[in-house]
Amino acid sequence: MDGKGGVAMPRSIPCGEETAWVDASPLIASACSDLHEGELIHGENFNLFAAMSALEIMDPKMDSGMEGSGYHSVEEAIENGAAPVPISTDRTVDVQRCIDIMDHLLACEATWHKGHSLAQTVFSCIYLLRIERISSHSLLNSYCRIMRATCSVIVAAVSDARTHEEEDLFTIAYGLPLKGEGDEKCLSFLNDVEEKVSRQLRACRTPASKKKTSDDIDSLQTNPDLEEGFCRALLCRLRFRKHFYHALICMRKAQGRGLDLAKKHVASCLSELASMSRSVEFLRSSACASCVVGIECQTTASGQQPFGFDASLNSRLSAPTPPRVIQILSWKKTIEYFEKLLGDLDAICSSPLEPLLENVLRFLAQFQKSRPDLVARAHLQLLLIHEGKLYGKDPFHEVIARALQLPEVAKDQAFQGNEFVLQLVQLLMKLIKILCTNIAWQRRKLGKTLQDWGVILIQPIIFSKELNVKLMATK
Repeated sequence: MDGKGGVAMPRSIPCGEETAWVDASPLIASACSDLHEGELIHGENFNLFAAMSALEIMDPKMDSGMEGSGYHSVEEAIENGAAPVPISTDRTVDVQRCIDIMDHLLACEATWHKGHSLAQTVFSCIYLLRIERISSHSLLNSYCRIMRATCSVIVAAVSDARTHEEEDLFTIAYGLPLKGEGDEKCLSFLNDVEEKVSRQLRACRTPASKKKTSDDIDSLQTNPDLEEGFCRALLCRLRFRKHFYHALICMRKAQGRGLDLAKKHVASCLSELASMSRSVEFLRSSACASCVVGIECQTTASGQQPFGFDASLNSRLSAPTPPRVIQILSWKKTIEYFEKLLGDLDAICSSPLEPLLENVLRFLAQFQKSRPDLVARAHLQLLLIHEGKLYGKDPFHEVIARALQLPEVAKDQAFQGNEFVLQLVQLLMKLIKILCTNIAWQRRKLGKTLQDWGVILIQPIIFSKELNVKLMATK
């Protein structure tokens, strides 16, 4: 059987030094022929509780070994040519396939954001699993490194916010190499490659009479007619990754200090996304006609299948990895997802940062109307609640006092330590966190917290009496 890229895949699990695989199909077939409906074969220690967590053989949702083909280790995949370096000896084909890998990784990233696991999406890329192999391929190396660094930043943000109850697979790394040596230089690598491609694009625009001065610049590939198109397609993809990474980093700065800069990077991301969409026509025209069948379902702008991916590889290597096959978002849906995500991030960056409780709750309600996905919701919560303070700078007891329009005398240490105020602070923080979760989770959480609010509603009467006594004492 042929795998992606026409590479032959093994049909069975290879035997080890102390193991030998025997075909049990005749025995199983014989046993099945004697079974009637509702009967099953089990051992003496069988119980129904164990059956709930048992592996159902031949069920594609549970049995990761059901497929008779596929690689059983990264090394085996590499040895069989599943992720060659360079991707092709033909430089034009190499650039085409590199862009396809970038596009498919973007689609995998969007699918991951939607709640699927890293192991089945972004890290289905063999180049990412063995990133040291592609150090000689500057384009792919820089893109993969910034991709890995971005994943690490997003996992950290979602884990810190803890808004992923409904997307519990999101932050599980399954032992994957989320961080590696040299990742701190990912932006430097990307900037170097971007500058190189930019110089080549400028050289493409140089009139023939002036091209002698640019002869020392190596072209990306061998077809002069395609050079400018490939340069443009690569630049917008590289720049998108750079600005997206910058935006995420800026949004993590305490007290919203990086929001203005993050907003600029988000705008740049949207601009580069538009350029990526415009590159579709060129990439499809340069691809072979036979590769663009069923193009609406493809995960790349060119419509071609990407090289260097095996979605089932990690399910064989890591036991916790879900064995079921998932559908990666198409290129069109990927672009739509990132446009919406960037729109949500832009809304967060436009937050007025006013420490007024009413405005905060109104902003949250308005923000949730767009049904934001996990990444945007996590960053909003991290902005609103940092180190137990609103926006990381306003203590919640002051926010409450301002909302209750209490006099200054009520804002002293005694007020902060009042049991009613302490409980109200905790409930308010809990409410904000709930409003940063998805809609389905909100309903369940809000239903459970109503009882807490019901209990605390009794206490303002006592608190009001204590406050009046205190005010009388100050007169």
